[in-house]
Amino acid sequence: MAAIDRELDELPRELRWREWMRRIEAVLFASARPVPRADLARVVGQGAALDLLLDDLVAELADRPYEIVRIGDAWMLRTRPVYGEVIRAAVDVGDREIGLSERDLAVLAAIAYYQPITRDGLREIFGHEISRDLIGRLAARELIAPGPRAPRRGAPYTYVTTPNFLVAFGLADLRDLPDAEQLRDAGLAGS
Repeated sequence: MAAIDRELDELPRELRWREWMRRIEAVLFASARPVPRADLARVVGQGAALDLLLDDLVAELADRPYEIVRIGDAWMLRTRPVYGEVIRAAVDVGDREIGLSERDLAVLAAIAYYQPITRDGLREIFGHEISRDLIGRLAARELIAPGPRAPRRGAPYTYVTTPNFLVAFGLADLRDLPDAEQLRDAGLAGS
């Protein structure tokens, strides 16, 4: 990897800040996946306040059709949802459907709300065995991953959601999941 001048000491303070903002924007623009803060920190100076740089960049892009969003402890550039129909009308991008059945989505939701959870835990929720194939489909789409081993006999695997899960559902972190009680009250979840 080529060494870059991170500090930019030859630039006046204001121009240095602006260049660091441009670097962050360029990295986010070039990446199809959320970029962890540690990776963003590699393109700015040691004394740079990364959170303030990101806040300034978010404010600068406020009137643009794209935005910077936090996904866990990473950041990504994405088109604002309000422009989705416009893009689909102009370009054949297709829907970004996740391509999962209703049953797959129900299991994924259970994992999201009760993680880390074992297949036995899922069986208790659904009243029947959850197949390894279904777990495999969710893992193949990188929506779930193995979590810590359960602290009981046989130390079964648990499952947790991934950063791709957050991206697929437009969540910054798991605290953005709808409240389970509100879902039940709205008739969108079982009791």
